[in-house]
This record gives sequence, structure tokens and C-alpha cells, in this order.
Amino acid sequence: MRTIAKCLATTSLVLVTTVAALPAWAADVDATSAIDTVTVYPDGASVTRVITLDLSPGDSTLVAKDFPLSLDPSSLRVEGEAGAKLTIGTIDARPPRAAPPVNLPELDKRIEALKDQRADLQGAIDSATARRKFAQHFAEASPAGLGDKGEARPITEWRAAFAAVAEEIATADTTIRDAARKQREIDRQIAQLEAERSAKPPSKLEVRIDVAAAAATKATLRVTYAVRNARWVPLYDARLDTGAKDRKPQLELVRRAEITQSTGEDWSNVTLGVSTVRIARGGSAPELNSLIAQYPQVPKPLALGTASDLARPAPTFRNRSAQFEPMSKAAEAPEPRERADEQQAVAEIGDFQATFSIPGRVSLGAAEGAKSLRIASTTVPADLAVRAAPVVDPTAFLEASFKQTDEATLLPGKVAIYRDGIFVGRGKISASAREETVRLGFGADDKVKIERAVLKRNEGSAGLLVTTSKTDERAFKTTVRNGHDFPIRVAIEDQLPVSENEDIIVEMLPSTTPPTASNIRDKRGVLEWSFDAKPGEVKDINFAWRIRWPKDKGMVIVPAG
Repeated sequence: MRTIAKCLATTSLVLVTTVAALPAWAADVDATSAIDTVTVYPDGASVTRVITLDLSPGDSTLVAKDFPLSLDPSSLRVEGEAGAKLTIGTIDARPPRAAPPVNLPELDKRIEALKDQRADLQGAIDSATARRKFAQHFAEASPAGLGDKGEARPITEWRAAFAAVAEEIATADTTIRDAARKQREIDRQIAQLEAERSAKPPSKLEVRIDVAAAAATKATLRVTYAVRNARWVPLYDARLDTGAKDRKPQLELVRRAEITQSTGEDWSNVTLGVSTVRIARGGSAPELNSLIAQYPQVPKPLALGTASDLARPAPTFRNRSAQFEPMSKAAEAPEPRERADEQQAVAEIGDFQATFSIPGRVSLGAAEGAKSLRIASTTVPADLAVRAAPVVDPTAFLEASFKQTDEATLLPGKVAIYRDGIFVGRGKISASAREETVRLGFGADDKVKIERAVLKRNEGSAGLLVTTSKTDERAFKTTVRNGHDFPIRVAIEDQLPVSENEDIIVEMLPSTTPPTASNIRDKRGVLEWSFDAKPGEVKDINFAWRIRWPKDKGMVIVPAG
């Protein structure tokens, strides 16, 4: 087998030039393609279709009409193998022409017949309407209750006249209603036939590939293209084993890929992979323009109709019924059973990207929803601690920290949290490279009790003889009780106000228990007190601060923007 040449025709200029080099009598050959491989990116996908066919010697144009409309024509590439020398020429993608239905004369006859039926029904409606009007006119114009000479008519004649008028009107109304119902049904049939008669817009793209074979041969071509309406997002399962006296805590982190696609084509029985490469951001960093400092310009009034221009720039249960089985079955040895392991992807890690290939074949229809696939997992030692921010919530939360040991960077995503096999909630994981420390919360720890009390809150004035400033002084005490029978690391967070004005002075008072860290997570004024709490230990943390500002001004404490 010899490899055929690759075609990189991406512009109309290349297309026209190559076509001119090929004979004009190249025959069109219908080709059918099948999706074989898909690689999904966070913002798109690359799809490879396979075309297998027998080629005659000479020049041919392969015409495949089963490609999606959503593909990027400039991304089309072709390669493959053949038993004889085979050269690929141009690649062209175009919507196929909308072809009229083959039974157009028959459709026209049916529409004409239905219109004739509708006209007949309209005649019946017009006739019944006229009869109804005549009956109404007769009832209005005839003398009521008088004979020819003015004498009173017998009551029986009155009733006969009333009955005759009512019967005529009822008959006419029934005829009109029945005919109108039939007309509505005919209108629906005509509309359906008119839709069938109209040329349907194409739902697929037509790809044409020019090839030249030196001899009759069997060829296999692979056509690759990019689509935008597909993506994958990372999901994680974090399963914490809190350990025991004979084993240390450890954490299993399972990576998953949630894939969705609405490309207009079904991915049936394909080789599927996901990649961390982002294809929609372009290849280069954005170029910056100059910044000009100037006086503001008075905007010119817009002409009518030009306003739119501004918008332009994107638990497992056992079967209880088993106890009622016959003794012969109960006495049999149980069938050996093995745990079912979840399929996992094969990772290929590079310096700039990671690709995870799903074993076997996978199917995912267009717009059928998301499919979650396991792509990797790792088990690492975990350090446990209890963290709380009692200024907001006195609950103590168990936290596990571990080092990211995978070569592939952890992408930001949602994580399902399990503690000792029990689902305790959902959280988020941030992007983390190799050797970085990752922290995850694993729900409330009810055996660690935390209470925060306000000891002092004074607002007043400061100065010797003359009041020169106002003050706000506050003091708090946080009490931590470790109810476990083992020591545990505790971290308490609190907030010291931060001043952005030189006239507003913030000071932490000497009665404060010295914090072990400040500006936690690069948040100004966020302090941390961390310590190892012994079994049953009770520990107090004191925290006090004072703010001073000019007496002629007001001061408020607000969250940072």
C-alpha cells in the first residue's frame, strides 16, 4: 500500500488553480462516508469520516452528500491509502441544490382537485346563506297575526309559520357548519401538499474531492473537519476515606468528561477522545492598540437609521425474597462475583496539552443531551483539617488537602463530594498544575463545636480636650471544642477591616491572639488562626480591633467589591 498525497486546499484560489490542472472530463462518483473518530475540545470538535470505494483508472470527482452543515469548510483535510498510485486534487464543500419533488405533476393534480372540492363547498355555503337570509326576511316582512282583511289568524297558522321559518334557518346553519368543517380539512391538506411541492432546503453539506488513480484500485480516504457545536467540561468525583487507627486518610479523585454536541450529525459507534486544547481562541495573543488621553469629545448626532451601526464589533440492598427459595438452592454454594470496574480512558500527556482516548466505541446523538465518561483517576494521601469562618457560619467543615500529582493539569469544574462512601454535596475545584496543593471541603464535622461571642462594641469619640475623631472598637472571642478522640488540625478565619483612605486608621488591639497567617487566598484583611486541637481540648481565640476617622465624616464597613 502506498500513501497518497495530502491536500491542503483551503482557498478559492488554490481550488481554481488545481481544477485547471485536471482534465475537464472527470466523472462524478457518489461516495458514502461514515464517522470513525471524534476528538472533542472544550470549545469544538474534530471529526474524521472514512470513505471506502473502488476507483477506476483516471480522474474522478468523489461526491459525498452526508456531511453536516455546521462544519468549517476551511478545516477540511483528506488523506488515506490505496493499492495503486493515487493523487488527491481539490476539496470543495457546498450545500447541495434543493431538488424539486419527483412526483410534481401528481402533486399538482391533487392540489387542483382539492381546490375544486373547496369551491363546491363554498357554493353550498353561499346557497345555504341565501336560504337563511330569505327565511329571515320572510319572518320580518309577513304581517304578524293578521289575515288579508285584517282579521286575526288562527293560532295554528302562527305555529306553522314559526316552524317553517325555524326549520329553514336550522337547515341552512347545519349546511354552512358542515361545509366549513370540510373546507378547513381541505385547507390543511392543500398546505401539506404545497409544502411537499416546494423544494426542501438542504440538511447536509456536499463535499467534492478530485482524485486521479493510475490504475483501478480500492481506496480508503479519511476526511477530517472541525465543528463548533460540540464541547466537553470537566467533572470530578472526590472520594475521601477519613482513615482509622490502622490506616491514614486518602482521597481518590476521579476525572470525568461531560460531552454535549448539537452538530447536526449522530456520532454512532465512534472512537471518541477529549482534549484540553482550546480551538476557538485563535493562535496568538491579542494585539493592543494605543491608549490616548484627551478631553472628552462631544458626540455628533446620528443620522436616522444609523443607530444599529453601534452594535457591530461572540447502597446496595439484598434480595429479601431469597429466604423463601427451596432448601436445595439455598444449600448451593454462592456463585463467585467480581466487582464491576468502570471503563477509563487512556491518557496521552504532552507539554502543552492532554488527550484522553475512551476505550472501545461510543455513540452520542446530536442534541440528545450530555454523556459523562470517566477519563482518569488517582489516589493520593490526604491531610485532614477543620476549617470555619464563624463570623458568617459557626459550622466546622472537614477539609482535605492533597498535592496534585498528575502530569495533566486539573481544569476548573464541578466536583461531587463523597466522605467514607456517603455523598455529602457538590463543590468546585480550581485549576491546579502538578505539585500544587488542592483543598476540598467534605461537609460539616459535628464533633467540632465553634462559638463566636461579641465581647465589646463601642462607638465614640477620641481626643484629650477637644474631640478630634470618632472611633469604632470591637472585640470577639471564638471558642473551639474538639469532640473527637484524636487530634485534628483546626483553622479559624476572621476579618480585619481594611482602610483605603489615609484618614481612616485601622489597628488590631494587643488583646488579640496573634494570627498564624494573614491575607488568606490573597484576600486583604482575612486572618487565620490554625493549631492542632488535642482530643477533648477547648481553645479560645481573642480578636479585637479599632477604627478611627475624622469627626466630621461618616464611615461604614462594607464588603469588598
